[in-house]
Amino acid sequence: MMPGVLYLVPTPIGNIEDISFRCVKTLERADFIAAEHKSVTEQLLKRLSISKPVLACYGRGVEKRGREILSRIMKGESCALVCDAGTPAISDPGEYIVRLCSKAGIDIVSLPGPCAAIAALAASGLGTGRFVFEGFLSRSRLRRLRRLSELRDEKRTMVFYEAPQKLKFTLGDMLDCWGDRNAVLLKDMTKPGEDRQVTTLAEAARFYDKNPAAGEFVLVIEGAASETCTDVK
Repeated sequence: MMPGVLYLVPTPIGNIEDISFRCVKTLERADFIAAEHKSVTEQLLKRLSISKPVLACYGRGVEKRGREILSRIMKGESCALVCDAGTPAISDPGEYIVRLCSKAGIDIVSLPGPCAAIAALAASGLGTGRFVFEGFLSRSRLRRLRRLSELRDEKRTMVFYEAPQKLKFTLGDMLDCWGDRNAVLLKDMTKPGEDRQVTTLAEAARFYDKNPAAGEFVLVIEGAASETCTDVK
């Protein structure tokens, strides 16, 4: 029996209308779905009028679940891998599933779709010709400062994800490590109340030190030296 296929299916980051026809068809045709959180994916499937078995692959159980998913694909089933929002395997435990299937020689088909980092970068107005994606910084201040110190001389635009409860600490640490820089903060992208704040690290650190943050943030930060996109002949 020929092995099945692992499909990487992006899901909306806030607005359900952002899901593509191809993603919907893939979810409909897959034998089963592997999800970051089962309840979140089941809510999405309900809104799309799709009924499929969903396996959660998150946290401590990801390795055991990964072996189960791989076994089913090797027996000929097709799996659609999704995360709660955005593109699976990008700052997401689905990375482990993709690596496991890749090592086993499974066909992996990645569908294009929503990704908060790319959407935020495109809307930032900062240099997009070259950039680096850092995802979430550590909750540990020592490890966070160590990573920010390593990025001090990074010339490319930098993109980070951040949770509201950590935002003021991350902004303060960036300012301490790098000095003031241009920054764009995008909150709750594609959701009601979406906000784009063009600012600097100093202004943003002062604001969120006095005002509580709410929502999920993408931080787009200017590199050590501005990068501009030029045509190379």
